[in-house]
Amino acid sequence: MTQFHILTIFPDFFRGPLDYGIVRRARQAGLVEIGIHDLRAFTHDRHRTVDDRPFGGGEGMVLKPEPIFECVESLGVAPREGRPGAGESVVLLSPQGELFNQQIAGELAGLKRLVLICGRDERVGGFLADCELSVGEYVLSGGELGAAIIVDAVTRLIPGALGNEASAQQESFTHSAAAAGDGPNSTCASGGLLDYPHYTRPADFRGMTVPEVLVSGNHEEIRRWRRSEALEKTVRNRPDLLKRVALSAEDKQFIARIEGER
Repeated sequence: MTQFHILTIFPDFFRGPLDYGIVRRARQAGLVEIGIHDLRAFTHDRHRTVDDRPFGGGEGMVLKPEPIFECVESLGVAPREGRPGAGESVVLLSPQGELFNQQIAGELAGLKRLVLICGRDERVGGFLADCELSVGEYVLSGGELGAAIIVDAVTRLIPGALGNEASAQQESFTHSAAAAGDGPNSTCASGGLLDYPHYTRPADFRGMTVPEVLVSGNHEEIRRWRRSEALEKTVRNRPDLLKRVALSAEDKQFIARIEGER
């Protein structure tokens, strides 16, 4: 079982995002356990004060370090140097953090316990957390949305969380063993590219038809079509991903043709 612990001043926020879909099913199946911890429970004044003005002046308020440190300590998390061996990690949600991606989600899915901190004093990042993660190049009002995103992305990579384990291999950004060497050779592995288009029944909806190759029954042609569509979409929307994936000679020829037509 993987344990998630979320430290927040808005515990009620998580009553919705984590009670649906794959995360809910994983919780019911005993694959994950999610604890929501109210930082106000770790304050020691009658007003339950969790924030204060920043030193040096400036706008806004900053969460105080005391309740954050005390909450993490109450969880019995190993000291920072011992966490890798214990399968634990403490993550601070921050706009200044490393950009969260599918590879990081896969690494976190291998942990036994993950603590997500929503809120900061610089000492939290410097002396308590193992790393800082950002869910995008924009600023949110707090770390709660980012924490929910990370829990969802990590949970779906935990064995047993998805109905079909192969499903995660076809999704955008996923690097798999199938991508080694000469590029993916299955009909579904993305190999780190953006995902190919998906269609379902009916084959003809209001005059919008499914590509004929998908109903042909020719698996090799389907593979080639899916690969070419994934390559074209990646070239168009995220060409930076091409530097990080294994490309076959056929892939490179197709990309050159696409770029020559632009």
